[in-house]
Amino acid sequence: MENRALDNGVCSSESVDGSRDVWSSKDSDSSSADHLVVMVHGILGSGTDWKFAAEQFVRMLPDKVFVHCSQRNECKLTLDGVDVMGERLAEEVLDVIKRKPNLRKISFVAHSVGGLVARYAIGKLYRPPIRERVGDSEADVSEENLKGTIGGLEGMNFVTVATPHLGSRGNKQVPFLFGVPALEKTACLVIHWIFRRTGRHLFLTDNDEGKPSLLRRMIEDNGECYFMSALRLFKRRVAYSNVGYDHIVGWRTSSIRRNCELPQWESSLDEKYPHIVYQEHCKASDVEQCELVSAEYDGGDKLEEELVTGLSRVSWEKIDVSFHSCRKRFAAHSVIQVKDHVMHIEGADVIQHMIDCFIT
Repeated sequence: MENRALDNGVCSSESVDGSRDVWSSKDSDSSSADHLVVMVHGILGSGTDWKFAAEQFVRMLPDKVFVHCSQRNECKLTLDGVDVMGERLAEEVLDVIKRKPNLRKISFVAHSVGGLVARYAIGKLYRPPIRERVGDSEADVSEENLKGTIGGLEGMNFVTVATPHLGSRGNKQVPFLFGVPALEKTACLVIHWIFRRTGRHLFLTDNDEGKPSLLRRMIEDNGECYFMSALRLFKRRVAYSNVGYDHIVGWRTSSIRRNCELPQWESSLDEKYPHIVYQEHCKASDVEQCELVSAEYDGGDKLEEELVTGLSRVSWEKIDVSFHSCRKRFAAHSVIQVKDHVMHIEGADVIQHMIDCFIT
């Protein structure tokens, strides 16, 4: 593992497998940082995609966070399927926790398909609450004080950035198909030739051993994977979405909304964050509310409606982003992440917004 000091008090190391750790170069800060922030890249990506954001997090929160940029699923390995990648990510996170015994909290910041991989991984990492035993009887502990963990750590922030939570099939979910039904249907038939098993998961065409689509299974606790229990553990769940010019992931799927729920937006809300154009705090819907809304919904894809309904059973902060006036607006899918600190720097205010709202 190679260690190197960067400017402005940040240290970075890169391991043999390519994963990157970023922390404060000041010993007193790094020793007190007990919050693991796991950054997960998207399809065909690598840990370096989060380089800018990782360094900004450490510069702004030097005594709070230790950032790990995942690399276990780099490049072509992202084509192996959301579940396979999720298993790898879970193992990678446990490895980090083992070598950093001072960690107490955990957050995820994930881009694109990485958000689905992170949702799968936390389902594997979920540890149910354990009642303390006194002699042969259980201690009298209230249910409110019983909480599960994510790999033994307290879940804090679960942040997704341009993630296709509802999959990539359906009207305008993949904008570069222009909403043309014939193209969208053809994409469902051929996507596995390009993106292999991951493509099947994204277009909801997988049918492993007669089971429902993986994304459908991920809106419930399923077998040994506690997908929703794990998601519910986090103090915050946040979805950053591009309202336009993202030709890879549509606004509806990344913001977990129905068409009729997409908000009207006009301009930035704050000079500090010129590209944040809408913010919404959506409370968790109970089962009866979800069933009522679902029954009234008469538009389109039944499976997509099930995904919206299932994910709405936990609260979400929905942050809508627009790069319409930017030079690199056609690269919005990368700009929102600041994948390249030179080409995509117009998205820096989105990263700043993440940091300013982060619970440490």
